Amino acid sequence: MTKRRKAQAITVALMAVALGVVASRNAGLSPRSLAELAPSTTPKADPVPQDTIYAMFDAARDGDVKKYLGHYTGQMRTSLEQSAAEQGESAFSKYLKETNAPVKGIAIMEPQPLTDRETKLRVEYVYQDRNEVQVFYLEKQGKDWRIARLDSAERIKTLVPYGTPVQ
Repeated sequence: MTKRRKAQAITVALMAVALGVVASRNAGLSPRSLAELAPSTTPKADPVPQDTIYAMFDAARDGDVKKYLGHYTGQMRTSLEQSAAEQGESAFSKYLKETNAPVKGIAIMEPQPLTDRETKLRVEYVYQDRNEVQVFYLEKQGKDWRIARLDSAERIKTLVPYGTPVQ
């Protein structure tokens, strides 16, 4: 191979790499996001109680009845399944979406272990005009946490309502 051919080959290779970098950045990919796409060799950590609460809210917002019910256990799950059966899955899905639509966000406090298999969490719902707090009791089943019971939601006084402009 002549010097000229080697120079052309190196130039083509460098341009291909540069084009690949530009294309990946335009696609929103970074070295970090590419690494996240690669299969991980580190095992996943066991789920924490907060994961169950967030997943339950996501399922409710999406109206995914099966996933929603999957986050409950015991009498609570039985009661919710009965309610879903009486209303029908599509009506229950609509109910879940409508009930959770006004929630702007949630704040979950640190779990307070009650036993090695039971914990409680204080969850604060943020609405446009108010905040409410509710205590969730979760039980560990295998590696996963399930919601076993709830206290009634209580309205709490907020000093500054959600969405108030900062001055």
